[in-house]
Order: sequence, then structure tokens, then C-alpha cells
Amino acid sequence: MRRRSLPAMPGLGRPRIRHNGPVTTTEASTPAPAAGAPSTRRSTVMSIAGLATSALIALLTVVPSPYAIGSPGPTFDTLGTADGVELVEIKGAPTYMSSGELRLTTVSVQRAGSLPFSIGRVLAAWASQSEYVVPQESVYGTAEEEEEAQEQAAQEWISSQESATVSALEALGHPVPATLRIVGASERSNAADLVETDDVIVAVDGEDVETFTDLVDAVGDREAGDDIAVTVVRDGEQITETFATLDDGAGAAVMGLYIDPEFELPIDVTVGIEKVGGPSAGMMFSLGIMDRLTEEDELQGALVAGTGTIDATGDVGAIGGIRMKLIGARDAGAEWFLAPVENCAEVSGNIPDGLNVVAVDTLDDAYEAITRIGAGDTADLPGC
Repeated sequence: MRRRSLPAMPGLGRPRIRHNGPVTTTEASTPAPAAGAPSTRRSTVMSIAGLATSALIALLTVVPSPYAIGSPGPTFDTLGTADGVELVEIKGAPTYMSSGELRLTTVSVQRAGSLPFSIGRVLAAWASQSEYVVPQESVYGTAEEEEEAQEQAAQEWISSQESATVSALEALGHPVPATLRIVGASERSNAADLVETDDVIVAVDGEDVETFTDLVDAVGDREAGDDIAVTVVRDGEQITETFATLDDGAGAAVMGLYIDPEFELPIDVTVGIEKVGGPSAGMMFSLGIMDRLTEEDELQGALVAGTGTIDATGDVGAIGGIRMKLIGARDAGAEWFLAPVENCAEVSGNIPDGLNVVAVDTLDDAYEAITRIGAGDTADLPGC
């Protein structure tokens, strides 16, 4: 995600006020000691306490803190431009302009190593409604772990763009062919000893599977524990193996195989943001692609923000930092926000004034929502 530096905040202390005349107080007064009288024990203790407080305030102001601070990051219109470059550039198909905005939201995370801030700054962030504080290690870990996390986020960003393109095309009725290559099997899979790495799945129960969605639907049509017959191509020959499916832990059937689909995209989609990582912008990219590929002006001038992962089948998944993203959407002028159903528990009670949240579970849900928002038909849109 794009990082934004925030200025360090000074320590919190009471301002000193100069009085030119007598001071009136509602508290009981204590007679002042006579001129030249020795200091009382109370005045000595208070002086020491005052010095200690001043020292503590100074310490809070300058001592670095091993915490990370999260805040709303910038938003980007997937129908617009960033730094003069189209955010989503599509080649290989006609595209159409939109009168509205589809803004992906981000979270900016700072740590003491990249932007020195004090314990006082951390306390101020902890008390703020628009920031959050976590131990630095829980976000970054060691230097090696941070580098690995950044590489993973970059890879997830690339994969998210591909999934966004595939799901958008298929949602518009354009199936995307794929080579369904097996890259591994879980130890629990009943097919672990039957298939090999680089086998390509071509049929399930005798029916051809040409897209990743075909495969997902074929497996999802059965109960966990049911047998499934999978045909693969290995060294130029077709081989069919039959084995029992597994329970994914939520009652759904899975094969326990790891598939790396190689999609044959009919269009070329280029995303013009470099310093954003992770998969959470996937749904908003899918919506941007769908809007650009259709003549209909779905938004009709509306500004809609949102977040959510997307897979190649159009399923919208949960993300992190949604409370900050809600604030960022409000600050960007959005009146509507699309949130994954799985995030509703965190959304509830944290919606900024003036922002309306629509809960979505699939890309179809999200596309219907922006179309209805544009048409002003919002009375029964599902919320959190």
C-alpha cells in the first residue's frame, strides 16, 4: 500500500499561562509561608513531582517507540488516473467512459524504523478514532521477515490483478479458458498417490472442464466424501483416477489438490499503481474493468468506495484494516462503501457519519450494488 509520512506530534502537556494580577481559585487555599521561612515538606514533594512530570513529558516526546501506527491511506479511482496514468488500461476490447468513481481504499502503516515517532505519538494514536497501534514485531517481524512479506504482498498484488480480470470477464458472460495444472497435493488428499506434479486436469466425471470456474463448479456439486473421477493429461496420455473428496472444514467438498491455472486472457489489462501491495483491491479492480467494458453508465455520477479480495470465480473475501478504510472512504467524499460480508462484524458500529455500507459476497452482488446506487434504487441493499 502507498505509505504516507505523518509528522511527529509533540508531547502532551498543559500550556503555561502568565497572570499579571491575583489568581482566584475555587479550591481551598493554604497560607503561604512567611518570607524567609524554610520550604515545607509538601512544597518539596510537589516540586520533585513537578520535575518528574516534566521529565516524563520530555521523555515521551523524544524516546522512540517499538510500535507501528496504522491510519487511513490514500484512495484510488479505478476508473480514473494516478500521476497522469490510467489506473486500469485495457487493450484488445472496446472501452467506455464512466461519469462516476470506483475508489479502492488502502491503509498506511508507519513504524519507528521508517519514521521516528515517540511514545507520546503512540499514545496519541492509541487514543485516536482514526488510527490504531500494534507492536512493531506483529507487523514487520525481523528484517528478513519484512522483506519476505513485501515480496509476498507484491506477488499477491499481481495475482489479484489477474483474478480481477478473469472474474470480471466471466461475470460479463465471457468464459476464460485455462490450463488447469496440478502443482501439488495435501497429505490428506486421497489423490496424493494417484496424480503427479504437472498433470493437467481436462475432465471431471467424464465432462470436459475448460475453465477454472468449470472445475470449481464440478467439485462443488458433490458432498464431502463423495467419489470424483478426474481425468488428467500426463506425457500426452489421458489418465482417469477416482478418489474420495475431503471436507474443507466448513462442510464443502474439496479434492485436496493444488491447482495453478494458466489463463488465456482475451484482453490485456495493465494496472497503473506501483506502490500498492496485497490482494484487498481485487474486487474494486474487477468492478472497474466491468464498468469500462460495458456501454452502460452504471454509476451515473455516484462515488463508491470499497474493498475486498477477489478470486477467479468471483468470490469476495475478507480483508484487514477495514475500520481505517471506512474513514479513508469518507474523507475521499464517498457516500457508499462496498464491504465483504465476512467483515461485517468489524464494520458494525464503526461506520463514519455520512457513509452507507453495502455488504457483498460475490462480484455479482457488488456489480448489482453499484448499478442500483447509480439508479437511486438503494432502499433494500443489504448492509452490515
